[in-house]
Amino acid sequence: MLSNRLQAITPSFTINISAKVSEMKEQGKDVIDFSIGEPDFNVPQLAKTAAIEALDLDKTKYDKICGLSELRLAITKKLMDENNLFYEIENIVVSNGAKHAISNTLMALINPEDEVLVPKPYWVSYPEMIKLTGGVPVFVETPNRNQYKITPQLLSPYLTSKTKMIFLTNPSNPSGIVYSSEELLQIGEFCVKNNIYILADEIYERIYFNDSFTSIASLGQDIKDKTITINGFSKSFAMTGLRIGYSASNIEIAKAISVIQGHLASHPSTISQWAATAALNHCNHEPAIMRKTYKKRRDLAVSMLNAMEELKYVTPQGAFYIFIDISAFKKKLGYSGSFSVAFSNSLLENALVASVPGIAFGMDDFIRISYTCSEKHLLEGLNRMHTFVRSLQMTK
Repeated sequence: MLSNRLQAITPSFTINISAKVSEMKEQGKDVIDFSIGEPDFNVPQLAKTAAIEALDLDKTKYDKICGLSELRLAITKKLMDENNLFYEIENIVVSNGAKHAISNTLMALINPEDEVLVPKPYWVSYPEMIKLTGGVPVFVETPNRNQYKITPQLLSPYLTSKTKMIFLTNPSNPSGIVYSSEELLQIGEFCVKNNIYILADEIYERIYFNDSFTSIASLGQDIKDKTITINGFSKSFAMTGLRIGYSASNIEIAKAISVIQGHLASHPSTISQWAATAALNHCNHEPAIMRKTYKKRRDLAVSMLNAMEELKYVTPQGAFYIFIDISAFKKKLGYSGSFSVAFSNSLLENALVASVPGIAFGMDDFIRISYTCSEKHLLEGLNRMHTFVRSLQMTK
């Protein structure tokens, strides 16, 4: 009785992990959870105050489908000041989180059988979102020697007459890599030349550990016209449950996104939007504090991972994840089906450390861990991982 489109959809690995972790914690087991991709900070106080004031002032009625004018104005100012991107508020559509903004974009641009290039490793929901909107995900292999980054040379073999869009996640979930402006310019020019839309998922753009971050849409008008920039408040302001994201695009695409959103969801919660407006206008020191904290944790984590010689990884330059190559243990761990699922399950059951299997990101020889936890828990979890790895090394 269910629709045919569901037959091609893979259930979320992360939801299964979360359910298992919750069950084990209810049993009283001391699980260190490295699987969650959620900041361990709280919503900034001024943003919470703005939400409370909005409720007290009864700002709870329907508003513009594309989002509050005040919030869209704050977004345009943010994009100009931080990303060197000039947009009018008509180019901005506020949605129920970045995931909703991505879905809107796909619905606005993808026809049945259109192909969307998805570099590996990819965020878990990209392929399923593409399938749900009628498109065909085409997975692009990215070698370790290139830090899992795409280049025009890597993309060229995947082009067909049906190629419509590419996903560009910068900084990356799960690898934490960050593209330089030179690398982005080459990709942007390639996409313009081949008439490919760029879905630039920049949800982690305030969590970078190098000198600066570059938005690909800032690298030229032609590139900007082909780019839909996706961002939100979940990662930079720890507003995960408030569900506010947005897209910035050319006016034709923005209007299409707004029409789609109007029929499917109307607008996001006005109360959440007032909180987001206050966050952009008054709370910009909080992301800097978060970034400094994550960098310190990143440095601690990689120093400990270096002691686990058979685990390989690319040092993350942003976000708050490490994508770890576990392939050295393939012959040490008995399994059927997915190797990374078996490894993650064994790590959870034997060491009480939760991770996300790499198959969720399209690469089965990996796991992803997150350092959105206290240093105490980070140290404890990585020590448990080290003990677990040593036990596998001793296996015949």
